[in-house]
Amino acid sequence: MTANDIHADSGCRLPLVRREDLDEAGRKVFDHHTAPGSDSLAGLQGPGGVRLHSPKLSALLRPVSKYLRFDTGLSNSSREIAIMVTARLMDSRFEWAAHEPEGLRQGVPQSTIDVIKFHKPTTGLPEEAAIIIDLAREAMVKHSVSQATYQRAIKQFGAKQLVDLLGLMGNYMATATLLCVFDNQPPPDAPKLPIP
Repeated sequence: MTANDIHADSGCRLPLVRREDLDEAGRKVFDHHTAPGSDSLAGLQGPGGVRLHSPKLSALLRPVSKYLRFDTGLSNSSREIAIMVTARLMDSRFEWAAHEPEGLRQGVPQSTIDVIKFHKPTTGLPEEAAIIIDLAREAMVKHSVSQATYQRAIKQFGAKQLVDLLGLMGNYMATATLLCVFDNQPPPDAPKLPIP
C-alpha cells in the first residue's frame, strides 16, 4: 500500500538528497550510488539514498556493507539466499524486489527462491541453502536456534564465516527496518512478495 507522503523523486517518505548539500564524504557515497556499474542495486532510490540523509552514518556503513556482501568468502548464491530469506522474514518488499532477480543472476534456482518466498520446507534443497534458510527462520521467527541447527551451521561455515553470515543477515534486517519506516516503494514491475 502506497502512502500519500511518498516523494516522486526518491520513491519514499524522504526526498532525494542533493549532491551539493553533502560534505566530501557524503559526495563520495552519493557518487558511488550513481556511478555506472555500481554494486548498488537500487541507486539513490533505495537504502543508499535514504542513508545519505545522515552522511556520516552512510560513509561509515558503506565499507561494512561492502565487506558483508562481497568479501566474506560466501558464494554469490549463498549470499543472495541469506539476503532473500532475511528480506522475506522481514516482509521487505523493496529488498525482495531488488534481490529476487539478483538471486537468479547469481545462480539461485527458482525452486530455492520459491521455498523462501512461500515459506516452504527446506527438504530437498542443497545442504548449504537449507542451513541458511533454517538458521534465519529460527533466529528471526522463533528468536532461538536449536542445537541441531547450530551444529549444522557451524560445521558448514566455521566460526568466522558463520559470524559473517549472521552479520550479513543483521545488516539486511537493519536495512529492512529503514525501508519500512521510510516506506520505500519497489518499482511497479518488480517481483512481488505475497504479503497479506
